[in-house]
Amino acid sequence: MDRIIYCIARDHDWRITLLAALICMVGLGVSIRFMERVRPRDRAARRRAAVIAAVVGGLSIWATHFVAMQGYIAGVPVRYDPWLTLASLAVILAMSGLTFACIQRGKGRAWRMMAAAIAVAGVGAMHYLGMAAIEGPAHIYWDAGLVAASLGGAMVVGGLTAFFYRRGGPANLALTATGLSLMVLVLHFVGMAAIAIVPDPFVLHDHGLSPAAMRLLVGVVLLLVCGVGGVLAVMAYVSRSTDLRRIREAVDAMPDGLGFYDSKDRLVLWNARYAEVNPELEPHLAVGLTFREALRIGIDEGRYQEAAGREEEWLSERMTARRQLSSSSEQRVAGGRWLRIQDRRTSEGGTVTVCNDITDLKRDAQALAEARDAAEAANVAKSQFLANMSHEIRTPLNGVIGLSQALAKTDLTAEQREMLDLMQASGKTLQTLLSDILDLARVESGKLELTEDAFELAAVVREAAQLYAENARQKHLDFHVDIDLEDGLWVVGDAVRVKQVLTNLISNAVKFTSQGFVGLIVQRGQDREGRPVLRFTVEDSGIGFDAATRSRLFSRFEQADGGITRRFGGSGLGLSICRQLADMMGGDLDCESEPGGGAAFILTLPLRPCAAPQPQKADAGAPEPADGARSTRVLVADDHPTNRRVIELILAQTPAQIVMVEDGAQALEAFRAGAFDLVLMDMQMPVMDGLTATQEIRLHEAAMGLARTPVVMLTANAMPEHVAAGRAAGADHHLAKPFNAAELLALVAAPATVLKDRAEAA
Repeated sequence: MDRIIYCIARDHDWRITLLAALICMVGLGVSIRFMERVRPRDRAARRRAAVIAAVVGGLSIWATHFVAMQGYIAGVPVRYDPWLTLASLAVILAMSGLTFACIQRGKGRAWRMMAAAIAVAGVGAMHYLGMAAIEGPAHIYWDAGLVAASLGGAMVVGGLTAFFYRRGGPANLALTATGLSLMVLVLHFVGMAAIAIVPDPFVLHDHGLSPAAMRLLVGVVLLLVCGVGGVLAVMAYVSRSTDLRRIREAVDAMPDGLGFYDSKDRLVLWNARYAEVNPELEPHLAVGLTFREALRIGIDEGRYQEAAGREEEWLSERMTARRQLSSSSEQRVAGGRWLRIQDRRTSEGGTVTVCNDITDLKRDAQALAEARDAAEAANVAKSQFLANMSHEIRTPLNGVIGLSQALAKTDLTAEQREMLDLMQASGKTLQTLLSDILDLARVESGKLELTEDAFELAAVVREAAQLYAENARQKHLDFHVDIDLEDGLWVVGDAVRVKQVLTNLISNAVKFTSQGFVGLIVQRGQDREGRPVLRFTVEDSGIGFDAATRSRLFSRFEQADGGITRRFGGSGLGLSICRQLADMMGGDLDCESEPGGGAAFILTLPLRPCAAPQPQKADAGAPEPADGARSTRVLVADDHPTNRRVIELILAQTPAQIVMVEDGAQALEAFRAGAFDLVLMDMQMPVMDGLTATQEIRLHEAAMGLARTPVVMLTANAMPEHVAAGRAAGADHHLAKPFNAAELLALVAAPATVLKDRAEAA
């Protein structure tokens, strides 16, 4: 150890030693940095990087050794064998290339340790070849122990450096360069301590490179290292400048405003768009402007309307949101403009602020919202209009149909009977049209609800067909119904809607067929996915239609052509509603036809069989009405005199006692004054409406401990929400005008069935 310290302190010029160490650190640092920055996937580029790094590193190590040799005090004039000197240079270049190739070959500590071993071997070979190149009038002796110590010490230092190596960062680069330089210096100085030079004037060596020539060679190598390093630095600068210019161009070309702030929230970079969307900042934009100062400028100029009157609080909230990793907000600024501000934190604590002018988006959103509100208002107005028109049409229509039914019970001449039949047919047509319009409105508003009840399929089909069997016979058509199903098949579904679709299809078939036949066929089938379905086919030998007509037949207000509308009548709503009902029931409605060849409409519905419900047992506790029992007392509340007269004429056929009132207040007063078996309540009346009157009746019953009296809403308000409102108010049944006289007579004959129906529905 003393020999090593003596060699460093006494046998070497410290100034030249320091220069050698500096050359080693700088050269190896440049080589490592180049390898870390140039790690492309292209193999050719990787080989070029390895060659350049090996040349810089090898020349730096070789120059370190021979610069340090220039500061060695040998005691005799020395020369250097040129061939061994060049051999040492070749060895270090080769081993340096092998070292960097090993680093690029694989990853992990094992590969780095292997590279360190190769580097130590290369540096050792270079060093001792350089030592062997020394010639002079002396004898040179070697200490094998120190030679081994130099190699071992270099291996330890190089291995530790490779083991703890971390890629990237100036600190890691400095530590790595220091460790490798220390490896080279340990090997050099311990190796120099291993030799002893004993002068001998009889040993003559006057050939080889002189110290001056050696200094020149070392200088050339250093210039070469500096040249390579300079070229690499220039290339890196040019590449960095090019990349920065491209990044700057890309940032300036962005359609959004972008500002980059450092970790202290000071402005570093911005684009032209950033100044455009923040015009108040344009005169103040400069490197170093803090974000708080930028906000303060906007506040002072009244740019942020939401900050008016609460400037400091708003500024604090904005800065708090900005300190999050990611934040986004919308700000309304002066001039009615809107900005979307997005802040994103970087890994080094900086902030990227992106500003988007969303004024157009806000205006479009407002326009869409206004259009939506207008559409919703129009829809509400349409619904109200339909409800009002339904009420206004049903009220006089109830008078027409009700009076015609009452008139039918009187003695009429044949001519009067014919006129009455025409009147009833016209009333039924108007009632059907009104129902179609209301069904269409319910489907559009999503308020049409289907029931899920069990019903016998064959019975429903026969009921639907029977309605138009007489019409077909009057036109001398062959009318047949074929039900290809097992007897007693019960299914789950909405029997009313199924019947509605079938009656519409049968009605059309009878209407558009002058001669031949109309038939209804019901059979099982399968859909495209193999699931069981019911297929209803209504076929006829009527006028038919072409393919163009078929494409628009299920549209609203459409029929085959204008001539058909004039000849056969109709609104063109029936098929549209039928298809929508089929869709709601999970099925489909389609047709096949050709002009003059008849038509076939196919309704397909999912088959959902169920067990037949258990028959209801007769109520053994219900007493039979005794002879001479009092007649039914009926309270009728309706503000329309025609409707009151219609009810009076219909109920005149019964022994019922009728009390007529004109509004809900009178109905409530009459109910409190006397007992009634049935209340027929209109919904829309002056003074007090029917809903309020019904609620008051229920409260009176509860307060007096009276039994529940059946209340029937007998009203022209027939929309689903009206039915639901009546139920909520306490009504037991809803009978829409125009009503059938038979329905009203059945209610009056057995009022208790109303309560029973309500209980079953609940």
